[in-house]
Amino acid sequence: MLNAVGLLEPAFRLRDLWRSVGDLGRAPAVAADGLPIPPAHLRHLVAGTADVDWFLSSGRNSAASIGDLLARHGVALKEIESILDFGCGCGRVIRHWAGLAARIQGVDRNRRLVRWCRRHLPFASFDMNRVEPPLRGHAGEFQLVYALSVFSHLPEGLQRPWIEELRRVTRVGGHVIFSIHGESYRETLTDEERRRFDEGRLVVRAGEAAGRNVCGAFHPPSYTRQLVVDGLEMVEHVPEGATGNPRQDLILLRRV
Repeated sequence: MLNAVGLLEPAFRLRDLWRSVGDLGRAPAVAADGLPIPPAHLRHLVAGTADVDWFLSSGRNSAASIGDLLARHGVALKEIESILDFGCGCGRVIRHWAGLAARIQGVDRNRRLVRWCRRHLPFASFDMNRVEPPLRGHAGEFQLVYALSVFSHLPEGLQRPWIEELRRVTRVGGHVIFSIHGESYRETLTDEERRRFDEGRLVVRAGEAAGRNVCGAFHPPSYTRQLVVDGLEMVEHVPEGATGNPRQDLILLRRV
């Protein structure tokens, strides 16, 4: 039996196709950083808005929040040798690493997004991932792994497995950064959801749509601490620290 999201999936695809019509045969616009701007239908797909200024500024703010968080703990971005963007979308954040010497890779479950990045962001490599682990990368491959607005859209059954997988591909001494819907989102919950949140339970909406924006996960502090699996240690939890993803918290873990 199809669920509501399954019934709407053809409509989502038709909407994205319609939005792409205006971009057919048109060379992508170039931003001030010298890199192409993704077409409107891809910007909307990853962010819920096609606004170019927001796409560029939010990506820049996200990159800055990552750099600032690491710097507070003595890690300089320019010294990092390898970076993985888990859930890279159409390069909203990863484009801002173009000047780094690091080996950079992005992964995403959406083939259209990966295809666009491969074609237009040649300083990095890009690959597909499935909704469930594993990634193709080998153990300890990356010094920095980050996932912005990814765990905020995963059902409970995928939260811990993906944290364990990100730990696997992070080298000892490296870092994992991810963002969540934390305490600042409590006010947006229903009474029943707030009760569960206050009990320390993950609150998930539309869990059957894992990895899509329609799926929302809300992390109380005690549940977030449970995601610090063996081999990782909590370095810092920054309330509303994901400035490129407004009001989301930023979590910094170290691989030990």
